Amino acid sequence: MADKLARDVMTTQVISVHPDDDVEKVAKLLLEHHISGLPVLDDDGKLVGVVTEGDLVIREKKVRAPLHVVILDSLIYLEKPQRFMEEIKRAVAQKVGELMSTKLYTVGPEASVEQVATKMVERRINRVPVVDTENKLLGIISRQDIIKATFGD
Repeated sequence: MADKLARDVMTTQVISVHPDDDVEKVAKLLLEHHISGLPVLDDDGKLVGVVTEGDLVIREKKVRAPLHVVILDSLIYLEKPQRFMEEIKRAVAQKVGELMSTKLYTVGPEASVEQVATKMVERRINRVPVVDTENKLLGIISRQDIIKATFGD
């Protein structure tokens, strides 16, 4: 297993979306293709985000106002109000760019499968995009790909 690289196990026929696509398109693609997430590519094919089932589920979550206290007619937040604003923004998102995660964990094609698996476990993610030096998407590795590489063949 140690000799297999990301380029050997990645899926190259990747379904992707654009930041300007409607959120409904994401839901349809996820359901139609039985996948749990999609890379988001800009006009140049560069990876700019990832949108997942979890992002769609979060839209349905009850938005809770940040905890606060009032002292001498002053509002003091016990939590960051930015979190509340982000939740509202995601709850009403209509476009992929408003919903996607931009914190990306990627690998290059020369990464070992062991490195990819470690990143997935440590970051608690289900897929890792494989990109070139210009951040253009080459493929994607899912947990299923890791299992096939380890136990298949």
